[in-house]
Amino acid sequence: MLKRLKELAEEYNDQVVILRRDFHSNPEISWNEVETTKKVAAFLEKLGCENISTGFGGTECGVTAEIRGSSEGPCVALRADMDALPLDEENDVPYRSVRKGAMHACGHDAHTAMLLGAAMVLSSVRDQLKGTIRLIFQPAEEHGLKSGADHMINEGVLEGVDVIAGLHVWSPLSSGKIAYRSGPVMASCDAWEAVIQGRGGHGSAPHMATDPTIAAANIISSLQSVVGREIDPLDTAVISTGKIEAGSAFNIIPDRVNLLGTTRSFKPEVQDRVEKSIGRLIASISEAYQCRAEYKYTRYVPSTINDEKATLMVREIGEELLGADNVEESPLIMGSEDFSYFQRKVPGTFFFLGTGNPDKGTDNPHHSPHFNVDEDILVSGVTILSAFAWRWLASE
Repeated sequence: MLKRLKELAEEYNDQVVILRRDFHSNPEISWNEVETTKKVAAFLEKLGCENISTGFGGTECGVTAEIRGSSEGPCVALRADMDALPLDEENDVPYRSVRKGAMHACGHDAHTAMLLGAAMVLSSVRDQLKGTIRLIFQPAEEHGLKSGADHMINEGVLEGVDVIAGLHVWSPLSSGKIAYRSGPVMASCDAWEAVIQGRGGHGSAPHMATDPTIAAANIISSLQSVVGREIDPLDTAVISTGKIEAGSAFNIIPDRVNLLGTTRSFKPEVQDRVEKSIGRLIASISEAYQCRAEYKYTRYVPSTINDEKATLMVREIGEELLGADNVEESPLIMGSEDFSYFQRKVPGTFFFLGTGNPDKGTDNPHHSPHFNVDEDILVSGVTILSAFAWRWLASE
């Protein structure tokens, strides 16, 4: 049967390419995917999908639908994100973005098209399905605090779901290859903020001021000791300072310094330790330099942790349908992904589909105005998503 699914994916590939180019030309940023939602819902309706629902997070964005088999069984969810990024495209292609300030620079156009391709494949064999496929087209993966995944979950999209799978096109990975990893695979994304309050004065008379820049400089330097001396060397964490804001003139000691940064980690216990340690250092160093400190730590997206059984199934399917040479284990990735919210509720696997091809110019970094997808890989994504859903239902 898997061979038949692959044949169907190849048969529908031209339609998937057309869909991807349409989405790419008409990008919509987070929580604005209204037209994309309408197109997806209309396509699913034509396929005969059931229980089509649109609009999540108090918006008109996002779609869910079901493909019901001929007999009762488990429910497998397949997810694709739909949002674009707020930047201008610099690719010279016929399907270039027609919208200023919006571009599919992370491949979500391909994700949406591939999931619609999987819907076509699975609808063609629905009379042989032993269970239900739930299709989740998610808005606002890129938003951060207002995650589309989190809102969809709160509104019930995972009710009755036994397992979920999703993929991401990946430009650092050679075109057509699949990368999997059991356990943690992508990091959590958190933000920290500190306000160091001193007392301003003239630069010629520092003894008459309380200089917060000295405290801030020591804080920035000392934060690196958290990873180097407080985190197990076998674990992984990153603390970065992204913004320093202070002062108004060269000869004035400011009265305050604002610091803003990010942290990344894979384990919840490491995340907890990092949050507490940053707060401790900010408070103690500020006090040592006679300053006051305010500290805020915000958890944006949890780490992505893959279920072993589901992930090994992806590996097996990939080796069977694409060849063992095209399947490899993914390294840990310090970027984050809100698919992790789904995995906090049900077992799930998130894997990568290589799109890196220097000859086609599809190896540019994600979020670059030159990012593009090797369209020859779309058929592989459709094949693996369809085959995963089929095999899980059959095995259960």
